[in-house]
Parts: sequence; structure tokens; C-alpha cells
Amino acid sequence: MLPIRDHRAPWWLPGGNAQTIWPALCSSPRAAEMPAYARERWTTPDGDFIDVDHLPGPPDAPWLVLFHGLESSSASRYAVAFALAARARGWRFSVPHFRGCSGEPNLAPRSYHSGDFEEIGWILARIRAQAGVPVLAAGVSLGGNALLRFAEEAGEGAATVVRAVAAVSAPVDLAAAGAAIDRGFNRLVYARMFLRSMKPRALAALARHPGLFDRERLLAARTLRDFDDCFTAPLHGFAGVDDYWRRASAKPHLSTIRVPALVLNARNDPFVPARSLPTRDAVGSHVTLWQPEEGGHVGFASGAFPGHVHAMPAAVCDWLGAV
Repeated sequence: MLPIRDHRAPWWLPGGNAQTIWPALCSSPRAAEMPAYARERWTTPDGDFIDVDHLPGPPDAPWLVLFHGLESSSASRYAVAFALAARARGWRFSVPHFRGCSGEPNLAPRSYHSGDFEEIGWILARIRAQAGVPVLAAGVSLGGNALLRFAEEAGEGAATVVRAVAAVSAPVDLAAAGAAIDRGFNRLVYARMFLRSMKPRALAALARHPGLFDRERLLAARTLRDFDDCFTAPLHGFAGVDDYWRRASAKPHLSTIRVPALVLNARNDPFVPARSLPTRDAVGSHVTLWQPEEGGHVGFASGAFPGHVHAMPAAVCDWLGAV
């Protein structure tokens, strides 16, 4: 089997869309393989809450923190695969849920977003305090971009909190990713899927906080750009969607990272155009780029039909554990 940095999809899974959709729906691990998490509720500095799912381990074991993607959770197949990879290595493991993603609406008049580095920093600092040593952190898709933004903003100080970070299928150029997901097949399938859960969540927030945003604009939103312009951007202090996508994108600041950082993107990712990916000469010496030709978006399926998604988390954990 080729290493993930040179990943080739199985012959029976051709193309970036198939390599994205099939692993998310049909490949192993399945729900029955989910570890028994212990859930803990943390009160945030602004009086809201997040739910964090933990797998325990020896007190002196490495501690891996996984930040999930848009509308995802600790139950996602890739999260379960990361949990199993961490358990196989004897590591402690935690999945903090972004606000509203753990099955219960959050309280504050805010949500989560791709550049939420302050929230990432607060979560990691709390786990670091419990661990007693710098922790390992991985982020998937939206969570990967937000994790990179944390490392960029923290600069030299990141090393006091994390030993290394890894971002998988992160949309590091949000304008390019937003344009890609709002076109053609992507708009019909992926954008519609995300909006199907995001819009009701936003409307529930409006019911708790009247006047939070323009309800009619949100109901009319048919693209992620529309949604981010109406909801995500104004709720989190951005002037609009263009300001949000520009300021939240990790790509322009990768050279400022001062801890070991792995950035893994398949070049056939339907959400993240290959032309938007960082090049070696545009990142700092702390950043390692893996850009295989295949893998889709958080797919990287391997093996005989129906396949599995264990190879990518195992490779990321091996990289994190070796630095």
C-alpha cells in the first residue's frame, strides 16, 4: 500500500466525488466500532458551553485532540478512525465539538467558523493544562483550517501548547473553496447537504435571539456564500463574506507557523481546488505538505470493496508521533 502522501484510490473508486462520498457513507469504521467516549461539558469564557468527548489513557501518554469539520462530530467515520488509531498507540484522545455540533443547541448568539482560532486556543490550553505537557492536535476540513489559524496567530507561543499539528483536507483558501462548492454538481449535492442542517440550526438561534440576522435573507440562501454572508460573517465580527473568507484563510500565513505542521490535501478534492493549494516555496520550514493526486475530501479510502478509512488517520498519527 502506498503511503498517504502518495495515496492512490482503489480501482473501484474512481474520481474525487466518489472518493469523497463513498468513504463518508459506506466504508469502515462503522458506528458499531465507535469507542465508548466519556463526555464532558465545559463552560466557555462567554458563558456558553461545548461538549468534549474523551478516550482515557495512561497519565503520561501522548494526548491527541481532533477538531472536526463542518456540521460533523465525534461520530463521523474519520473521527472514529482517529480514535481507534489513537487507542492502538496507547494515546489519550479528545474530540471537542464546535458550538451546536454535539446534539444540543448552544446558548450564545454565535456559532463556529473556519477561522475560530481563539476558540481553538482556549480548548487546547485547557487540555494542555490537564496533560501537563504540550499535546498533539489534528483538524479535519474546517477544523483543520481553524487549527492552522491558531498555530499562525500563536507564533512562537504555540509550542507551549502543542507539540505538532496536522490539517487534513483543510480549505486553506476559503474564497477558492467557497466558489468551488457553490458550482455545478458540488452545489447540487454538497452545498445543499450542508445547508440542510445549517439553516435550521441558524433559525433555532434566531428564535432564541430575535434580531440576530435577517430571516428572509437566510431562507433565500441557496449557496454557502449566501449563508456565510447572512449568518456566519456578521455573527462573528466580519464585515461580510469576503472579509470573513479573507481573514479566516490559513494559506496566506503558513510561513508564520513555528511548530511542526502537516498540511494534507488530495489534489482531486472537489471542495479544495488543486490550484489553490500552498506550494513549497510559500510555506515556512515548519510546514510539511502532502498533496497526493487522489483521495477526495477527507476520503482517502483504501483496501478491497467496500474499503476503509483507517490509513489516513494512521499516517497522520504516525507523523504526529514522530516529530
